[in-house]
Amino acid sequence: MQLLASYLSGAWAPGSGSRVALVNPATEAPIAEVNNGGHDFAAAFAYARETGIPALGALSYAERGALLAACAKAIHGAREELIALAVANGGNTRGDAKFDIDGGSVNLSHYAELGAKLGTVTLLPDGDVIQVGRTARMGGQHVWARRRGVAVHINAFNFPGWGLCEKLAPALLAGMPVITKPATATALVAHRMVELFAKLLPPGALQLLVGPAGTLLDNVRPGDIIAFTGGSATARTLRSHPKIAEHSVRLNVEADSLNASVLGPDVELSSETGGLFLADAVRDMTQKTGQKCTAIRRVLVPAARLDEVADAFKERLGGIVVGDPANEGVRMGPVATAQQLKDVREGIARLAGETASVYGGTGEIDVNGGKGYFVGPVVRSTADPINCKALNDHEVFGPVLTLGSYDGTSDYAARFIARGEGCLVSSAYSDDREWVAGFVGGAGAWAGRLYLGSAKMASMSPGPGTVLPALIHGGPGRAGGGEELGGERGLQGYLQRVALEGDASVLKALLG
Repeated sequence: MQLLASYLSGAWAPGSGSRVALVNPATEAPIAEVNNGGHDFAAAFAYARETGIPALGALSYAERGALLAACAKAIHGAREELIALAVANGGNTRGDAKFDIDGGSVNLSHYAELGAKLGTVTLLPDGDVIQVGRTARMGGQHVWARRRGVAVHINAFNFPGWGLCEKLAPALLAGMPVITKPATATALVAHRMVELFAKLLPPGALQLLVGPAGTLLDNVRPGDIIAFTGGSATARTLRSHPKIAEHSVRLNVEADSLNASVLGPDVELSSETGGLFLADAVRDMTQKTGQKCTAIRRVLVPAARLDEVADAFKERLGGIVVGDPANEGVRMGPVATAQQLKDVREGIARLAGETASVYGGTGEIDVNGGKGYFVGPVVRSTADPINCKALNDHEVFGPVLTLGSYDGTSDYAARFIARGEGCLVSSAYSDDREWVAGFVGGAGAWAGRLYLGSAKMASMSPGPGTVLPALIHGGPGRAGGGEELGGERGLQGYLQRVALEGDASVLKALLG
């Protein structure tokens, strides 16, 4: 059985101590092992600081972008191998695996193109020169300067490929070396990607830890950055970490998210907009078995359409084949781990105490001879969506959504979004621009991204569950308060904004 090694201080080493098994979640068969300790984290940080920082600093934005392009090409060359690993270790269907793997290469390519555009500049402007003296000679200019720190990336189990690449791309383009830690249970894809990337990147630019983080964060210093994707409980622990607090280390968090979908009162289900609404909800519910941070959890529809929408979900979900994703014809695989299955079942039980069953009951399903971490798609309903605590206070991270009815007003829809206390993305489907304007005005404060579905964009839409590198990914409140991606905005997360003050001609010269 394969023993996964970490890549630290320029070498592959398996570590030591007790071992934990990585399994195929469809069969529960062990497929790899990881040691639980034995790594020198202080040496890894020293290697990043002494070797990685100067190596990346010697390159221009364009040259660092070229490295990202090479990594994207490496993913493409090993695509079939990576898809197979995602199916075996993540419980992904082939389509789910492609969504993860291809998403990783898209992020790398996007930032590679940005690097080519930035070229050889050293400082990036943030706005225009501001007159701060009696005449225009005395000016002020905000700029983004390169940081001299290490980026630590802690990723979630559900997107080992995409999660690695969407954090890695802006960090390396900004010139910061990275220590990345994937979730242990699904680490095979990230491990293989780092094997591919390590041959292409300068020494110290990228290191990999597989297994527990242990005392890793005890080594952070001023100027370092931590980017975390995972549960809110872990995020709270990170925020109170003594070294993070002592050194004011920048911490970017993507946590829980009760994403919502709202059907506008003007939309007929038989229309193009209505079809988009149904397709997006069912896709988000079943893709990756609902294990997406952007998946729709709460659905709000006009009261007069509640039964019609429920019937449409029943019809569409009835054609979803659940089983081992290695088998042809399977549309939805298992959740990723035994703990994840336990959490999803507990979440459904909590919902069942306050909601009625529309489809799937409590998710019990008999497939694969009782082996594997399977749960069927579940739709629940409530007549009082804003006051349903089980719906609005806890995210069930699986193939589960809950329907609620409303009066059709944009005000109620916006208050429903707000009831989730912060989300990564929520969506509204309407061709009534006045209704949409009212919704955005009220809901915008509670979402990192608002997806506005309509007939004119339906044929081009990737759906709300697809994170695009050109748009920010993150959200307020419950969602963690962080921001990633967003094109150059994602790059700025790894730079330091500095206000320059002096002769305006000097400031202009500094920016080339």
